[in-house]
Amino acid sequence: MVDISKNKIARRLKIVEGQVRGLQEMVDKGSYCIDVITQTSAVKRALSGIEDMIMENHLGTCVIRQIKKGEEDKARQEILKVYRLKRK
Repeated sequence: MVDISKNKIARRLKIVEGQVRGLQEMVDKGSYCIDVITQTSAVKRALSGIEDMIMENHLGTCVIRQIKKGEEDKARQEILKVYRLKRK
C-alpha cells in the first residue's frame, strides 16, 4: 500500500475486529437472529469499504506504474483480476 494510510486501514480493521467480537458475544448470549444478521451485514459493508480503498489504491498506483513501465499485459491481467474478485 503506497498512497493510502496504513494507519487508516489498520484503524478500520480494528473497528471490524470489534464488530466481530460483538457478533460472537451476541451468538453466545443467544441474541435475536435478525439482530445478529443486521450486525453481520454491517461487518460485510465495513470489509467491503476497506477492500474498495485498497483496490482503488492498487489501481491508481501499482497498475499505473506497470503501464508506465510498459507492462500493459500485466496491468490488464490485474485489472481483470480485481474486477472478478469484486464481482464475487
